[in-house]
Amino acid sequence: MSDPQPEPFTLDLDRARRCGFPEVVFGEGKCVDTLTSIFKQLLENDTDVLATRIASEKSEQLLKVFPAGTYNERARTFRLAGPEARSVEKCGRVVVVTAGTSDLPVAEEAYETLDWMHVNVSMVHDVGVAGPHRLPEKVNQLRGCDAVVVVAGMEGALPSVVGGYVDCPVIAVPTSVGYGANLGGISALLSMLNSCAANVTVVNIDAGFKGGYIAGLIASRAGQGRGQRDGERAREG
Repeated sequence: MSDPQPEPFTLDLDRARRCGFPEVVFGEGKCVDTLTSIFKQLLENDTDVLATRIASEKSEQLLKVFPAGTYNERARTFRLAGPEARSVEKCGRVVVVTAGTSDLPVAEEAYETLDWMHVNVSMVHDVGVAGPHRLPEKVNQLRGCDAVVVVAGMEGALPSVVGGYVDCPVIAVPTSVGYGANLGGISALLSMLNSCAANVTVVNIDAGFKGGYIAGLIASRAGQGRGQRDGERAREG
């Protein structure tokens, strides 16, 4: 059986100028030769590479071509740092919160996305509503954030609870984790969409990248604003 032929592609190399961040590669459905060509073209344009939904068998082949790459097996992300990206300072602050350990793959995808966006990011694990004492013990870690990403399956109640503790946007990410009536994440999605917490907004099921990216945009803009204000105060002083 012959290897699949590379698929045609056209990169959006102007996206960083228009949108603030470069194009991200959705790896599912692309063969290794196509991914290799895309990565090389991005690196030639001094772009920090993030590819999502990369299967482990593809990552093994990609690491042979790009030994400086990093693969997060749980998140299924592959990253390569362009030459200019290594000197970029981090700004903003986001915490990724998980309801349970089973939600980690989606949460890790959000984490990798935020780290790629040069946002200061940390994680709080396993504080779902089945053990209500666990979240209050971690609330101090959420203080002063620009955004919080909450990843939860089952009944999807955690984002509303987190929203009641923080003064920033909460990006809710429903996961497909749950029993039959969870309906592959639809129950969690509907619960989050019906949240009574005014600061909660919702992305699609298992969309760790999207949740992380939205939080990263918020945090980056907030961090830049603080930097500008600090610069103005320094000049005035």
